[in-house]
Amino acid sequence: MGGLILDSTVAIRAERDRLPVTEFLLRIRSTTQVNKVGLSAVGVTELFHGIYRADSPDRAEKRRVFLEALLVQLPVFDYTLQVAEIAGRIHGEQTSQGNIIPFVDLMIGATALANCFSLLTTNLRHFRQIPELDVIPF
Repeated sequence: MGGLILDSTVAIRAERDRLPVTEFLLRIRSTTQVNKVGLSAVGVTELFHGIYRADSPDRAEKRRVFLEALLVQLPVFDYTLQVAEIAGRIHGEQTSQGNIIPFVDLMIGATALANCFSLLTTNLRHFRQIPELDVIPF
């Protein structure tokens, strides 16, 4: 495993559990034995979305502080042309077989595949539908 992409569900759980970002990342690295950890740009979009749909200004601010701390410590992997091609190929192949993968999850998974990374998530159902993606439960 070259590294690990964190799905937004993992970050959301840590924020809800009020885990400090440093402790959260130490747990991930010690549990998975992977040092190279990052986020996909698409996953970061989902985290920003959570800030703007928060049910109170206080909740939005807590989410923003958590995300900003996360972004200081982790690289964000872009949605590149290579990622787009991988996502398009998988989407075409899987759809033709009757398998529907939510497109946002597909883009996050394709980011992991393009970088030869595994994916850490609480959403096993969607990500395990992506062929060749090494999915690690959180």
